[in-house]
Amino acid sequence: MKILLTGGSGMVGQNLLEHTAAKEYEILAPSSRELDLLNKDSVANYLKAHNPTLIIHAGGKVGGIQANMADPVAFLSQNAEMGLNLFTAASAHGVPYCINLASSCMYPRNASNPLREEKVLTGELEPTNEGYALAKILATRLCQYITDSSEGKKQYLTLIPCNLYGPHDKFDPDKSHMIPAVIRKIHEAKQAKRDTVEIWGDGEARREFMYVGDLADSVFTIVEKMLNRERLPTLMNVGLGHDYSINDYYKSVAEVVGYKGEFTHDLTKPVGMRQKLVDSQRINDAGWAPAVSLQNGIFKTYQYFLEL
Repeated sequence: MKILLTGGSGMVGQNLLEHTAAKEYEILAPSSRELDLLNKDSVANYLKAHNPTLIIHAGGKVGGIQANMADPVAFLSQNAEMGLNLFTAASAHGVPYCINLASSCMYPRNASNPLREEKVLTGELEPTNEGYALAKILATRLCQYITDSSEGKKQYLTLIPCNLYGPHDKFDPDKSHMIPAVIRKIHEAKQAKRDTVEIWGDGEARREFMYVGDLADSVFTIVEKMLNRERLPTLMNVGLGHDYSINDYYKSVAEVVGYKGEFTHDLTKPVGMRQKLVDSQRINDAGWAPAVSLQNGIFKTYQYFLEL
């Protein structure tokens, strides 16, 4: 059984390749030089040459609030083009199964929590990462259209993970997501013996961050079910089922790192949505649930950071 994994060098991709279930399959994880997702001819030629049974699309241009605000053009255009090229070529080539990894930023900024899959495209998006969200919505809808028009011959579904963190994450404060950025910030504050660490906003906004190994578990759970020809919802959230405040995350990281200083708040900085908690009932019903606690996940991630 041959699986094509895009984005194999990214955080999600590397955790998928390191998962214990990965050895059960022949997984192709080409570099961007081997497979240029921005070039439709490159995508078509690769699929023709390798003929995968299933595609996991984890590739894309990713980043946190700062990165999205700094370059919205690239976040929209590149991610949209990758999704269009990959899934249209896969459908044309007859690939029966695809798993598209999307993002919870697809949900409207004012949608009620927990966020349920049917809420996608029912309201205005959060402006700080709107370009990325639009690209992910496009790929999601394309996968649904292909599935619906295939008369049962294709199953292209989308998983919407909550925020992720873990080994192989980026720890650059200008490019990373919140937890790796906080790990680095608090580690450096401890090393420099600083008395305070600054938090953007009041710290009361709530987020759902899941250890990336749990996402890898969910993907391989779905892979097995698809290959066993189980029909699944075309759109499923993947999350913890509960969230924490930004202040809680800072406190948890400080405990793991051993930082004893105080926190201050810069109320002039953007914080995004006040809450973003996904409803994971659909994938729970499919037989998956997360296993890694916040404290354990932060500990594993900090150990990885120390080894860099």
